[in-house]
Amino acid sequence: MEISTLATYHCLAFVWYFFIAYSTTQVKAEGPPSEVFLYGGQWKYLTVLNLVLQAVFYGVSFLADVLRLIKKLRCAKCVISSRDLLFSVLAFPVSTFVSISFWTLYTYNRELVYPKSLDGVIPLWLNHAMHTAVFPFALLEILALPHRYPAKKKGLILLGFVAFLYISWVLWIYSVTGEWVYPLFALFSPSGLAAFFAGSLAIIISCYNFGEFLNRMIWGDSIVIMDHKWKGK
Repeated sequence: MEISTLATYHCLAFVWYFFIAYSTTQVKAEGPPSEVFLYGGQWKYLTVLNLVLQAVFYGVSFLADVLRLIKKLRCAKCVISSRDLLFSVLAFPVSTFVSISFWTLYTYNRELVYPKSLDGVIPLWLNHAMHTAVFPFALLEILALPHRYPAKKKGLILLGFVAFLYISWVLWIYSVTGEWVYPLFALFSPSGLAAFFAGSLAIIISCYNFGEFLNRMIWGDSIVIMDHKWKGK
């Protein structure tokens, strides 16, 4: 894509995710507060955290495009490195994991992850914006331009660290409230829950590897050429 086209796309994507993230804060339950509004609010849900992550990523991407348009190449190089790291380690794996895991559990038994009572609280379009559209957006980003992935060890360590932080947040909320973030967790014994978290980590690592594979398959040597181009600036 031309840089101006990329800038327009990234700007629109940023506005979209900002709007969706903002919309989640405006959801109000009628009558007694829904479980959504207990301790930690929406910020205990990976879905909502992912919306913020995507908004940040597309904001950084738009900034990189603008810097390239105005020929601030030295600054653009730094921002592009941050953009690629953010996309490869977090934006693509997390959005893919959110979409796949949500709809898999929803299909199996929606009460475990998205109780039917939420249908009267969260509009259908917002549900799909949070859980469905995130994956096509991630794929479109890979199709739009090549991204430089970090060394595999570095990328997986960073992803694992973020996953550890989220799991710690989930456990902290349970220790304070006695309520699990998702009803699903209440079905497991401590060892079963540990196995579930380990399995989830394996899935999100697979999402990381899938994104890296697609990026390399689609762009191939373009990534190497891009690196040489930036080093020559």
